[in-house]
Order: sequence, then C-alpha cells, then structure tokens
Amino acid sequence: MNEPTTHHTAPLVVHHPTPISPAVHAEPVVPVQPGHIPAVASVVLPDGRVVTGYAVAPAQPEPVAAKPAVSRTAVNVALGGVGFLAVCGGLLLLTSFIAALTAFIGQLIILAAVTFGGWIAVQVFSASGHQGGTTVNIRKAVIKRNHFHS
Repeated sequence: MNEPTTHHTAPLVVHHPTPISPAVHAEPVVPVQPGHIPAVASVVLPDGRVVTGYAVAPAQPEPVAAKPAVSRTAVNVALGGVGFLAVCGGLLLLTSFIAALTAFIGQLIILAAVTFGGWIAVQVFSASGHQGGTTVNIRKAVIKRNHFHS
C-alpha cells in the first residue's frame, strides 16, 4: 500500500512576481470636454504594454431636490377643507330641498282633503230630490200596553 513511487516528476518551476514601478514616461490622461465625445487615451506601461481607453470623468451626485415653498401636508389639508365646505353646502341645500318637498306634499294632502270633503258634503246635504230608495214618514204614535199603534 505505501510503496514508493518510481514515476519521474518534472522539476518544480517557481515564478516570482515582478513589481511594477511607477511609469515615469507615461503620457498624461487627456481631459474630456463636456458635451463632446471623449478622446482615446493610451498609456505605455513599464513592461512595454500599451493600455488604450477613454478617460472617465468622476461621477457627479444628483442634485438635491429643492423643498417646495408649501408642504404637501398643508396643501392636502387645504384641499380637504375646500371639499368639506363644498359637501356642507350641498348638504344644506339637500336639507332645504327635503323641507320644501315635505311642506309641498303636506299642502297637497290638505288640498285633496278639502276638495274631497267638500264633494262629500255636497252629496250628503244636497236637496236635489230623491234618486230612489225608501221614504219613511215619522208621525206621532201612541204606545198603549206595550203595543205600538200608528
């Protein structure tokens, strides 16, 4: 199980990183004019490689929104007050309309009672002759010994 291996292994190669020294002869970054397409900048590294790319302007923070002169809460309260006044006015008109309608219906009922009552009175008390039926003449009668004599 633990037998020595007889395989031939390759020699071990160790790579040491080479430090990058700051470039003394590197070209400066070209400034970018706002509103134009930026120019392409190239930088030569100390080991001879050339890096090409656009110069990036630093990110600018978004401007802070200015606070309005009047707060939104105050505007909402004011609009609620205007709406409340409009509703109160409408309710006042509605109650006035209901009161007027009630009075009008009461007057119609009284008018119908007077008119119908007058018609009934004319029918009952009219002397326009008889229209058929039984006529009863009442005269003085004498009652003797529990007998009615006419």
